[in-house]
Amino acid sequence: MTTSPPQVNGHRRIPVITNWQTLLAPAEEPAVTTTPETLTEPGVDLVAEAKADAIRTKAYADAEEQRARAEAETEALRIKAEGEAKAAEIKAAEEARKLKLANDKAAARALEEQAARDARIAESERKRAAAERGQQEDERAHWEQQQNAAAAEADVAKAAKTWRRYAIFFYAVCAVVALPVQIAAFWDRDAPWLVIAPLMLEGAALVVTKGAAAAVAAGRPHWHYRAVAWLFAFIAAGINLKHGLDAFDPATAIGTAFASLAGPGVWDLHEHGRIRRRDGVPTRRERHAARKAEKDLAAAKAAREAREEAREQARQEAIEALEERLAEQRAEEFPNEWKYALKLAIAKGETTVTEPIWEQTWADLHAANPGVTANIVSARNAAAKQMQRVLERDPAHTPSKSTSSQRVIQVKAPARRSSYRPTPPRRKPNDTPKFHPVARALAADAKRQSNASTEEQK
Repeated sequence: MTTSPPQVNGHRRIPVITNWQTLLAPAEEPAVTTTPETLTEPGVDLVAEAKADAIRTKAYADAEEQRARAEAETEALRIKAEGEAKAAEIKAAEEARKLKLANDKAAARALEEQAARDARIAESERKRAAAERGQQEDERAHWEQQQNAAAAEADVAKAAKTWRRYAIFFYAVCAVVALPVQIAAFWDRDAPWLVIAPLMLEGAALVVTKGAAAAVAAGRPHWHYRAVAWLFAFIAAGINLKHGLDAFDPATAIGTAFASLAGPGVWDLHEHGRIRRRDGVPTRRERHAARKAEKDLAAAKAAREAREEAREQARQEAIEALEERLAEQRAEEFPNEWKYALKLAIAKGETTVTEPIWEQTWADLHAANPGVTANIVSARNAAAKQMQRVLERDPAHTPSKSTSSQRVIQVKAPARRSSYRPTPPRRKPNDTPKFHPVARALAADAKRQSNASTEEQK
């Protein structure tokens, strides 16, 4: 009796009898020696033993193969798990790197946006501060302007007040100087009341002068008040001059006459200035500046008109040059039409061949628009026909000729013409089998589709 080896390929043998059993630790087996007596022991079947040993060997080989397969699968699963773990680790590292990059980019973008926001805020603050400074400067300038205007008005008012006070004082002084001579002229022992006449004369001049001032303040006409005041002044001056020459020396006469005129004259100058200021009459310097500005404006306007005229003249010259060039080209290219156009222009009283005359010329000679002749129309029609023939030969534009959908095997075209004369044989009803209804429906559908495709190609 032989047994399977306890080890195969360096591994312990799995004992297999009939069913799988739990793997046990190998026990030492006593060495079996075959003896002739054993081989010849009666009742032992060697063939059965060999088959059993072969079965055990095959089972052991199958078990070894399954174990190797299981180990290979386990190793493959381990390698796959390790690969997946490593891939997951690599993917996680890549995701972490991408996330870090995204976070870095987001942080950088946030920093840039914050910097841009800070810059916008700083720019807005700068603009607001500049606007506030500008507004403060404008307010300060306006306030300074108002202060300067107020100071100027105060100076003007002060000067006007001073001037008015001095004019009144000068008027009073002149009246004091002129009155003694006038009183002496009207003095009479028998009629002492005549001395009131000089006082009345000077008083009348003063009253009329105040009336002129009131008229100026009220905006009423004032020239007649001033004229009456000057009349009284000249009367007083005449009395002083006459009586001074008669009773006194010429110096006294001239001085008192001048005093009679100087007082009202200075006061009238004061009123004249006040009137011009009220009416807004410009000064001599302002009138000179206004005249100079008008002259400059007129000179600029004249220069602009000269430039416009020169530009218009250049444009007209360019248009005339183009018209001359066009006339030369028409005369060169269309001599017969040009001669007819010249005659037509002369007949209509035109000096040149205008566009309407040229259009009428072409219509008279060619019955078409300018540039179109019978030869051109013929050539265009010929080209159109040629193109039509080319398109008809082009498969993309010419529909393919298909056989009739109604012609089938039982309806054939005659191979040759009939030899019967004078009348060929005629077909009779029911001499050809009828089409099946389904065939007729299919043929009708095919015919409709063919017609539809032909219409689309057209």
